[in-house]
Amino acid sequence: RDYNTRIPMLGMLLLGVCGGCVGTFMLLRKRSLISDVVSHASLSGIAAAFLIHKVLGSQDQRSLPVLLTGALVAGLAAILCTTAIRRWSRIKEDAAQAIVLSVFFGIGIALFTIVDDIPSGAVAGLNQFIFGQAASMSQDDLWLITVSVAAVLATCALLFKEFGLLCFDEDFAGTQGWPVATLDLVLMGLVVAVSVIGLQCVGLLLVVAMLIIPAAAARFWTDRLGPMALIASLLGGAGAVAGIIVSALFLRISAGAIIVLVSAGFFLFSMAFGTSRGVIRRAMVRFQTRRRVGRHDLLRSIYECLEPLLEPLP
Repeated sequence: RDYNTRIPMLGMLLLGVCGGCVGTFMLLRKRSLISDVVSHASLSGIAAAFLIHKVLGSQDQRSLPVLLTGALVAGLAAILCTTAIRRWSRIKEDAAQAIVLSVFFGIGIALFTIVDDIPSGAVAGLNQFIFGQAASMSQDDLWLITVSVAAVLATCALLFKEFGLLCFDEDFAGTQGWPVATLDLVLMGLVVAVSVIGLQCVGLLLVVAMLIIPAAAARFWTDRLGPMALIASLLGGAGAVAGIIVSALFLRISAGAIIVLVSAGFFLFSMAFGTSRGVIRRAMVRFQTRRRVGRHDLLRSIYECLEPLLEPLP
């Protein structure tokens, strides 16, 4: 019944479900760290939006829609820069991600230094976007998260088949005439949206965990895309709810950190007991295969020993 627990729990539940679904495609596309690039790049967008809003003379300089819009623009710019470097140079994707992340994060730190020198900047509370502060979520923030999550999930549902083809066989999709570049940009846009939504809740340093850990845990339970996305969404939502509950019981513990730790616990459990790729399951299959092969070798050896005795007498 506590307002400060109910609102963050609903918001984080929606974010966890959305992050698990989108993270499934990112994991299969082998672009898990692109969300980390987006989250670090969004720092510069938040600071720039705050400064521009102040220059324009607005009274509410810490307007959440304005700051998130700045983060969204910066995240999209980081995606476009990464794509351009990868496509028009011989630099590989991981190096391009590292370059863009470092440059945008450096710009963000420089802008935050300027913000701190402004009298109203010190009390603006922008630092909460670095570490997250789910407890400060309001009813308006929850509505914003709900609308954004609904839009992201609807896009995933409409383009599920196309995203699946893009993840598993990009070259085949291109030869069949599918707009691979457009689909890739749409998927990156969804990552940007989820990362921006999660900034206030878990912070830019931990938002990547909301996308990747549930999807990685779901990979141990199934080899099919549909069930994997569903399991990842369930694990993401369950981890968010459990983290908020633990944070509410122990008030000195940050909700974002607990959510990540609970999700990590789900990952370790899945890695151990997953029915498809779990460590125990694979060990059992390997043991059974060795027993079966050994039994076949023993039977073959026995047959070879008895074969001279089974030959007919002259």
